[in-house]
Amino acid sequence: MPDPGRYGRVRLGADLVVERLRAWRVPRLFGQPDEAVAPIVEALRHGGGDPAFVAVRHQETAAFMATGHAKYTGGVGVCLAARGPAAVQLLNGLYDAKLDGQPVVAIVGEPAGGPPGEPHRDIEPARLFGDVCAPFVRAATDVDQLRLLLDQALRTAQAVRGPTCVLIPTDVQLALVPDRAPYLEPAVAAPALPPTGIAPHEADLGAAAQLLAAGRRVAVLVGQGAAGAAPEIVALADRLGAGVASSLPGKPVLDERLPFHTGVLGHVGGAASAELMGGCDTLLLIGTNDPWTEYYPAPGQAKAVQIDLDGRRLATRYPIDVPLIGDAAQTLRALLDRLPHRHNRQWRDRVERSVDRYRAELGARARRPAHPVNPQRVVQELSPRLPRTCALAVDVGSVTYWYARHLLLPAGVPAALCAGLAATGCAVPYALAAKLAEPGRPVIALTGDGAMQMTGLAELVTVARQWPDWPDPRFVILVLNNRDASGRTGGGPADAARLPDVPYAAWARMLGLHGIRIDRPELVGAAWDEALAANRPTLVEAVVDPAVPLEPPAVPLADLRELAAVPSG
Repeated sequence: MPDPGRYGRVRLGADLVVERLRAWRVPRLFGQPDEAVAPIVEALRHGGGDPAFVAVRHQETAAFMATGHAKYTGGVGVCLAARGPAAVQLLNGLYDAKLDGQPVVAIVGEPAGGPPGEPHRDIEPARLFGDVCAPFVRAATDVDQLRLLLDQALRTAQAVRGPTCVLIPTDVQLALVPDRAPYLEPAVAAPALPPTGIAPHEADLGAAAQLLAAGRRVAVLVGQGAAGAAPEIVALADRLGAGVASSLPGKPVLDERLPFHTGVLGHVGGAASAELMGGCDTLLLIGTNDPWTEYYPAPGQAKAVQIDLDGRRLATRYPIDVPLIGDAAQTLRALLDRLPHRHNRQWRDRVERSVDRYRAELGARARRPAHPVNPQRVVQELSPRLPRTCALAVDVGSVTYWYARHLLLPAGVPAALCAGLAATGCAVPYALAAKLAEPGRPVIALTGDGAMQMTGLAELVTVARQWPDWPDPRFVILVLNNRDASGRTGGGPADAARLPDVPYAAWARMLGLHGIRIDRPELVGAAWDEALAANRPTLVEAVVDPAVPLEPPAVPLADLRELAAVPSG
């Protein structure tokens, strides 16, 4: 006889799926109910919320939420879909996980039988997921395989920091789990933590310390791989009198209010970071693979050291003299033990003056008149009001530029964006994943009207369904409404790119949420105060000027000649 399950039911393959996910401490799955996954959804319902099933409006957002869960928590995100169009819609979020190095498992249900000419049969899952989930795509052909395949999928996703896929036909989900002796039950491996204790060779550390100590004008570029190493980065920068810039994904690593932090590097960044890179003679890259290579020092201008856990990323963006494979914090501590205090105040003072000029320029840009509202002002006025315990989600588009430049992140505020894939429509799904992971934490999503029309309007229904269970109701979505789908600014949208003017705030109110519309600049500060004090999730709709230019930074050649003349300290 089959073994009775935890809830007094006969154990089926679907129950076994839930048990394995529970054993791996997966807190929730994201997906849509569908006939091909109905047994798993039913088993989750009987599981009492362990794991929970989060029903979303679209499978694309299910995969984005799973990837967002991985980005905010460091754990494995799991999404659930049926074979066919639902599985196809997972691809955007899974490629996001692949390109940003996040562990995600896609569980895909396959309906049993069906006529030979059924169109979904032409969508072969092995080919569909063969690239995005290349490390592991397997199908279960009987219930005895489920434990092993799910364990392998979860373990592989963690090991390679990328997406994997398990296909489970409906007949396997409904198959009875046979009796077996306890000693034949395979043991699940506990979820693994990120690698620790990895440090470079002593000779390489010595060479790196010698190179950095010899530098007269040191620049540090930090990426998301430097997370957790903020104290060591600050100590090294102080010891060398260095300036620090960040990649866009590395923006949350360090307190951006530090006087020597020049901000984000690249097209989305600003002049202070361009000046730092243009004037340095020594470059230290920490956990970054930033693609804006035109803003790096010119080839041959700077000696370079790079620290990364993944050796495949070394020397892919800039010629590296000393590569160091190791954990960022541990490697920096080892370097600090070998570095003398430089007291190079001339270079540091120059960097700090550049930062002061740049921040003053940003303030002036935000105060420029616009019709009706300057989008830079909307984001900049959030900075002093940003809750220190909040999490941020940022979409793709002009809002990325304003976030990169105008929002100064204090230490400890996580922020997620779709960095590698740059897929529009990720912010609201990310924000939901962050809030469900920590319901007591305030969450803010920054998005544009194009992205909101893609995924956000539908997922507000999910927000309306979920929020009554949150102990802290603060969940704020900023929509920059410029009626432009092109993603560019300056000159306004062409007719082909013009978006319909949707009443975003009114739509939120219709769903029982709070909605605020900003159409005059003097309303901006009060709107943020109201949204962050509301007793329910709030959508802030800011009607902004599409003609405000992005103004990417240029390399200031005159300043570079002056910087090159700075003597060693």
